[in-house]
Amino acid sequence: MKAVVYLESELLYGQSFDVSDEALSSDFLLPIGQAKVEREGKDVTLVSYSLGVGTCLAAAEELSKLGISAEVINLRSLRPMDEETIFRSVKKTHYLVTVENGWPVCGIGAEICARVMETDTFNYLDAPVLRVTGADIPMPYAFNLERASYPDTHNIVTTVKMVKNIQ
Repeated sequence: MKAVVYLESELLYGQSFDVSDEALSSDFLLPIGQAKVEREGKDVTLVSYSLGVGTCLAAAEELSKLGISAEVINLRSLRPMDEETIFRSVKKTHYLVTVENGWPVCGIGAEICARVMETDTFNYLDAPVLRVTGADIPMPYAFNLERASYPDTHNIVTTVKMVKNIQ
C-alpha cells in the first residue's frame, strides 16, 4: 500500500465548478500523474494547479481580448508530475508561464523550469520561462491580506505581456 497526501486550498471551498458527466460517474477515478489541458491555446502556455487554475483561466479570457491565445494546463497532481503535457504545449506555443500560490523559492514553478531546461524542450522557447508566485512573505491571517499575497489575473496578464514582449 502506498500513502497518498492530498492538500487542498481552503479558498476553494466557497467556489463552484463545472463538472463533466464523466466526473459524476460512480466509477470515475481522477488519473494521478495526468495533467489536463483546461483550455487550448497557441501563443503561450500557463501551467498551474489547485486555486491557480481558475486564476489562469480568468487570465486566459483577458488575454484573448488582447489577441493572445493562452493554453491552460491543470497539473492535478504534483508527484508524479505530467511533464510530457507541459513539454508538448511549450513546443507548440514557445512560451511558458508557471502560476502558483506558494513562495517563489523551491516552488513547483521552479521545478517545472528545471525540467524544461534539462530537456530538448528548452530549445523550443522563444523567451525565458517566467513564474508568477505568491508573495515571498509569511502567510498573513487577515482575509484581505491573504488574498493580496496570492497572484491574481492582473499579475498573470502582465507577466504574459512581459514574456511575449508586448507593451
